[in-house]
Amino acid sequence: MRQAETIAVTMPALCEFVWVLSRGYKIPAIEIAVAIRRLIDSSTVEVERAAVEAGLNLLEAGGDFADGVIAFEGRRLGGAVFASFDADAVRRIRGSGGETRLLSTK
Repeated sequence: MRQAETIAVTMPALCEFVWVLSRGYKIPAIEIAVAIRRLIDSSTVEVERAAVEAGLNLLEAGGDFADGVIAFEGRRLGGAVFASFDADAVRRIRGSGGETRLLSTK
């Protein structure tokens, strides 16, 4: 990777990276955030920076990286409301100023 001219890191890859480190290896969120910031600050790495920052903001606030990315991408595509079955995700997105809806299976 050090010799690569460009390294494209997709959002699904970063979401999986966070999931594996947090759930599989029990790495604390702050350490994962530091690792991602180091990765994306590399001059050869290409990412959707704004989406990554949204994910990191939620991760560092105690939430899920993927939920931050999903909320960001939804807004970017024109969605006005973040909807989820995950009450914690809805609460955190609402806390960051987003409009939310908690879905129910009933």
